[in-house]
Amino acid sequence: MIIVGENIHVIAKAVSDAVKAQEPKVIKDLARAQAEAGADYIDLNMGPLSKAPEESIQWVVKVVQDAVDLPLSLDTLNPVATEAALKICKQRALINSASGKTASKERMLPLAKQYNCDVVVSVINDSGMPPDVESKVESIMDTVAYANELGIPTEDIWVDPIILPVSTGGEGQRFSKDSLEFIQMVPDLLPGIKSIVGLSNISNGVPAELRPMLNRTYVIMLASYGLYSAIADPLDKELMQLVRGDMPEIVQLIRKTMDGEDVDLSSLSEREGHYVKTTKVLTGDILYSDAWLES
Repeated sequence: MIIVGENIHVIAKAVSDAVKAQEPKVIKDLARAQAEAGADYIDLNMGPLSKAPEESIQWVVKVVQDAVDLPLSLDTLNPVATEAALKICKQRALINSASGKTASKERMLPLAKQYNCDVVVSVINDSGMPPDVESKVESIMDTVAYANELGIPTEDIWVDPIILPVSTGGEGQRFSKDSLEFIQMVPDLLPGIKSIVGLSNISNGVPAELRPMLNRTYVIMLASYGLYSAIADPLDKELMQLVRGDMPEIVQLIRKTMDGEDVDLSSLSEREGHYVKTTKVLTGDILYSDAWLES
């Protein structure tokens, strides 16, 4: 699985402060740490960049490229900033900000063609978030057709079903299951397409100490359905061990639980039991609460 390192994100105060002051150390340290941990791309989540967009994003791109030799994922809704970054990327980049909205299709997708780079397209369209799997597939089919007409091959497109937090209860749990189905369906309908998710969305709103268990479990569930890439935290060592195949017994346990096999919790370690319980939350077999591991 391709891991896009998520840690350079302006929502983090240290990153935001570093960008504003143009102090490179924090950015370089995060880029190097993610590269050393095994990230395949470095995501630059810069937000809307309403002030000095070209100067700001080019500074960050230069700092990261000075620190590591990895391709970049350019994560901003600002097409001016995106193009400014693309002009100086040393390796084939990933535009991580397009969608099925008309404005996005008209402004972001031509950049992917012009600069010959890959592009992430989410299921969101002018009507908002599609309510079910079929609507998500329809939205993506329309956007991919538009991209193909521009000359962007399907192989250069990564589709994002948009994960909602499981902490929202029934709605979040339903969407977590829908995303699995979407990931499985789309490659048959659009041969050559790639899939990607913002993994940490699944655990938004969950107590901080519980978030890694949700992220780790869900990435294996998604991988079982054919997920190509995840925007995730490569500094989570256990998550990286799981996606790199170093914990096959846990992967097997998650898959057994997904398949509805009876698993005797009394025969498992506490850690193994936590993976089983978390899988059941993400499949909707257990209603989410912050105390799901204690049940």
